[in-house]
Amino acid sequence: MIEIERKFLVRSEKFKAEAFKKSDIKQGYLNSHPERTTRIRIQDEHAFITIKGKSSESGLSRFEWEKEIPNVEALELLKLCEPGVIEKFRYLVKAGEFTFEIDEFFGDNSGLVMAEIELKSEEDNFTKPDWLGEEVTGDKRYYNSQLSKNPFKNWTN
Repeated sequence: MIEIERKFLVRSEKFKAEAFKKSDIKQGYLNSHPERTTRIRIQDEHAFITIKGKSSESGLSRFEWEKEIPNVEALELLKLCEPGVIEKFRYLVKAGEFTFEIDEFFGDNSGLVMAEIELKSEEDNFTKPDWLGEEVTGDKRYYNSQLSKNPFKNWTN
């Protein structure tokens, strides 16, 4: 139940031609405290409640627990979430033995495109596609829970 992932900005839309799946995601946070977050997500026809712990010092790993819940319950829970519901498309792209999840954000986070790769260990090597940009692992501004509070449209740099 430890999630190990790295995050990157995306420098071009070339990933779309490589994607084998595209999903529509809407998510909100019942709790977005840095020590622990509780997220409600509706992804296509499925809904989930997810609890994440505090990130490690490197930002690479943290505790994660997730359970599928009925869509009708997720819709009701979204009404209780903190302001700043996130909407995005998620594309899945295979790169070697790993799969990148690329999120194209909309609404207040429009213009932000970010890729994540989940690893088996912090030392794993992986193929870096040419559309992959700057690494932002550990930069809390790019956590979805923070994007819900301080959206990309408000950033000055």
